[in-house]
Amino acid sequence: MQRLQEAAKKNGPLCVGLDTDASYVPEYIAKNFSSPAQAVLEYNKAIIQRVKAENCAACFKVQAAYYEAMGLAGMEAYAKTLRAVREAGFVAISDVKRGDIAASADAYARAHFTGDFETDIITVNPYMGFETLEPFINYCKSAGKGFFVLLRTSNPGAADIEQKELKQGGLVLDGVGAHLNKIKAETDALFAGQECSPVGAVVGCTHQADAAAIRAAYPDIFFLIPGYGAQGGAADICGTLLQKAGGTVNSSRGIVCAYKKDASLQEKIAASALTLDDMADSALRACLAAKTELLRFAAANGGKQ
Repeated sequence: MQRLQEAAKKNGPLCVGLDTDASYVPEYIAKNFSSPAQAVLEYNKAIIQRVKAENCAACFKVQAAYYEAMGLAGMEAYAKTLRAVREAGFVAISDVKRGDIAASADAYARAHFTGDFETDIITVNPYMGFETLEPFINYCKSAGKGFFVLLRTSNPGAADIEQKELKQGGLVLDGVGAHLNKIKAETDALFAGQECSPVGAVVGCTHQADAAAIRAAYPDIFFLIPGYGAQGGAADICGTLLQKAGGTVNSSRGIVCAYKKDASLQEKIAASALTLDDMADSALRACLAAKTELLRFAAANGGKQ
């Protein structure tokens, strides 16, 4: 997580979400590859190469569900995408939202922090209890890994659980946040000299009313911020959440599907003449625009602190 925080300061806070559904690659392009999964992999790699050349993102987030949906070929593409991200020098976040107990949690930790699907950071769901986090904490201590815990997510259904009031006062999300602060306190001694806890929080940017309060409540926790772009989250909310310990702002469809709204490509799209390079170039333009916007709002909100 420390490396991600440093990358966000150096390259800007953008996280490129490679939540690349096979349907995002037009059929007339995909048919040139051995499988839809192979087309997705090549598209991902083209984006990674362009982002590296321009240093316009802090990290990449790979949502496992899209690859699982493509079967064995998809999981191979998932593994190779993670490898390409890490070989390019970026932090890889696997969006898997794991959460289980005992031996199952241990197996999930091994699955994502070692072997074919090794990544740097994962997302976890704490709602089977905080004991489910222990195996992941162990990998933070022994292998320098990290994880983001769901705290205030960007979907409307977040109100169903996260915002429920507790009998003793406060909200469910407050209880989760208190535990994150406890983990940070416990791991500070192990990571002396580092500014950033290995455990971060997922905080969506679709709720302006919550942003300032959450940032103030957890000043030392690094945030993964979904909801920007296609989900309707605003850059000014991101600017608030990027203060203090900072964070990384994910954009997925806004980048991998940028070509669909790219005015310069509409004639090619209409003529079924689009290429994978056209798509990747458009994705890069979207990355550069997002980076510029996020930095502008982060600076503006910094002046309000």
